[in-house]
Amino acid sequence: MFIEITTMNQKLVTKKNRKVRLLAEHHPEIRCKIFYQRDFLHLLIKYDLEAPADLEFAPPPTRIPGPVRVVDLGESEAG
Repeated sequence: MFIEITTMNQKLVTKKNRKVRLLAEHHPEIRCKIFYQRDFLHLLIKYDLEAPADLEFAPPPTRIPGPVRVVDLGESEAG
């Protein structure tokens, strides 16, 4: 497995996404995962590895850390 961490500007993120896509096309047996800056910061916070200097400027989590919740909404009664 190959892991890329991208913490720079959007131009570099786009370039890295293209690089990973080409890698997957040419070498499908190689798994590659890109961690973006917010993902990296969330891992640091989640596992108490390092607290960000300014929590105000840390990107908000995309979801609450922890296991995924599955909610059964039942069948819709539209009919």
